[in-house]
Amino acid sequence: MSGSPALPLAAPGTGALRLGVDIGGTFTDFALVDGAGRRVGVHKQLTTPNDPSFAVLEGTRRILTETGIALAELSEIVHGTTLVTNALIERRGARTGMLVTEGFRDLFDIGKEQRYDLFDMRLLFAEPLVERAHRAEVPERLRHDGVVLTPLDEDAVRAAVTRLVEQEGIEALAICYLHAYASDAHEVRSREIAQALYPRLQISHSADVFPYRREFERWTTTCANAHAQPLVDSYLSRLEDGLGAMGFAGRLWVIGSSGGLMTPQTARRYPVRLLESGPAAGVLMSARFGVESGRDSILSFDLGGTTAKGALVRQGKPLRAYTFEAAHAYEYRSGSGLLLQIPVIDMTEIGAGGGSIVSLDALGRMRVGPRSAGADPGPACYGRGGTQPTLTDANLVLGYLDSGSFLGGRMALDLEAAKAAITDGVGTALGLSLERAAWGIHDIANEDIARAFRMHATERGFDYRNCSMVAFGGGGPIHAARIARKLRVPRVIFPAGAGVMSAFGMLSGAPSFETMRAFPRRLDRLAEDEVAAVLGELEAEAAAPLLACGVPPSQIIRERRIDMRYLGQGHDIEVPLPAEASPSDLLRLLPGLFAARYREIFHANLPGPVEIVGWKVEASGPAPERFMTSPDSAGSLRGSLKGERSAWFASLGGYIACPVHERLCLAPGMTITGPALIEEPESTCLLDAGDVAVVDERHNLVAEIGAAS
Repeated sequence: MSGSPALPLAAPGTGALRLGVDIGGTFTDFALVDGAGRRVGVHKQLTTPNDPSFAVLEGTRRILTETGIALAELSEIVHGTTLVTNALIERRGARTGMLVTEGFRDLFDIGKEQRYDLFDMRLLFAEPLVERAHRAEVPERLRHDGVVLTPLDEDAVRAAVTRLVEQEGIEALAICYLHAYASDAHEVRSREIAQALYPRLQISHSADVFPYRREFERWTTTCANAHAQPLVDSYLSRLEDGLGAMGFAGRLWVIGSSGGLMTPQTARRYPVRLLESGPAAGVLMSARFGVESGRDSILSFDLGGTTAKGALVRQGKPLRAYTFEAAHAYEYRSGSGLLLQIPVIDMTEIGAGGGSIVSLDALGRMRVGPRSAGADPGPACYGRGGTQPTLTDANLVLGYLDSGSFLGGRMALDLEAAKAAITDGVGTALGLSLERAAWGIHDIANEDIARAFRMHATERGFDYRNCSMVAFGGGGPIHAARIARKLRVPRVIFPAGAGVMSAFGMLSGAPSFETMRAFPRRLDRLAEDEVAAVLGELEAEAAAPLLACGVPPSQIIRERRIDMRYLGQGHDIEVPLPAEASPSDLLRLLPGLFAARYREIFHANLPGPVEIVGWKVEASGPAPERFMTSPDSAGSLRGSLKGERSAWFASLGGYIACPVHERLCLAPGMTITGPALIEEPESTCLLDAGDVAVVDERHNLVAEIGAAS
């Protein structure tokens, strides 16, 4: 079987129906919510790596059939995808060419001249997306302030584009000039020339994709955008055509890496902003759970089929970043990937998911990931041809998963295949029994994830010992309590529907678009008319995509931020601006705002002048009202205990008869003390000995770690 039952647990209410779809490395998840904010159904479908749109269309058809809803009744489909991430990792995007300022052709090969590990002689760096033969130099040069030093040679542009298309066979073009962030005139003119020569050629230029300083990151981002453009355009066209043929007449949204919703047209123009679209949705839901439960500090933990991801939430808002690494060349090590500049929710990612393959390294030590069995063939226990041991195989052997109730009984797991894979893959070589080998796999994954989260939080000054963890994804609830113990996180929240939480997260996002501009200026030399001009232009640019998709101007919220630093510093900090402050007020307030923000981060202030590096404006539409991730029928049955299962608890000496509870039978106020397993069709929660969990009024399972110890 390829999917889980949609579980029609609530009758559709009046109002619009909305469907969230999250494409993961192993499963594609679906969550259906009605206009009254009630959960109508959820579904999991094996991802189809060769064409992800097939799983989306098939899963949409199944969830609607099983809930008795016609596709025409859907008003919105919100969609997140790993398509761009996979395209960069596997280098299966378009054959890309590049126009570059004369003398800077080899910038990608020189790199940043930084070693991410001084003592590792095996260092690997991500190969440039554009090979050297496809980079064409163009005579042109601007000064750092936009003044022309060398005029654009338009004949050279024509000759270069013609050679790249006719001789090199490029399918997409990235235009990357040195100081285009200060003035985009040369890039825009080059784009016009190339488009006139080849109207169907996909073109990206750096001043449009991310107009900031630091040409290495800006050019890498532009090349990634161009590399993914034809692929995303083709994919979205297949998806739109398929949904249209099925009768869908509503609006299709695509969620971006910053958590905002984009139209397909915007996604086609900026596909690089889709890099972390699925994981971003899950973090949005974690932040929402934190706000609803009155907890400001949240560690969001998502464990899916391929990776584990962690993100931090402060005061109800996920931490943001503008620098991101993709397609790591060496063991997910920071510094080994493609360095991109996009607005993104700040996350750490490690290759330890349910499908992560277990192997022995050169020293004979067991390691989990980063290679993954994915959806095809998948873990050995899926019975689809996989023979290598994975984390899911270990969890099945340890009794945390039930071979007969996985995905609500729709997908039987092969326990004997899992045992054979672990024994043959690592157990025999290490001289370990099946149980000890499986426990080693499980605990190594927990330790690897905890170490990555610990480093991520420490680097950002986040004390996770006083926060709550929100655990979701197909595997997150199995591992969360034990990872929380390692991190000394006191509390774990297991939301209802945790296995499809990112799909629910798609439905919590608001339409938004962020634009930015490099505008360096010493603060004491900034004029009021400059403030008014740059903010006015950016606000109009940010609002334009929202207005185009029908968001009323009165409902658009604008957030303004400035990147600032002390003069001479190499890195800057982001300073939020008051929402309604006028340009004259901002001139007066900026010194104090910067000083306060700097002191908040570094606990000190420095003497000397301050400079502005860049300006940012994010325009957002109205966010959806709160909706339920638990079904209306949750807790309506008497008694949640459904039996016992032999499961491994190291602290209790090995296998024990562990109580197994039915998640859908839990009612608010009920208490469960570990050891215990709590099953729902999409995931299983594991409580260790001493953990005490209470069902809150929103049907979340809130576990206090070690409370009964």
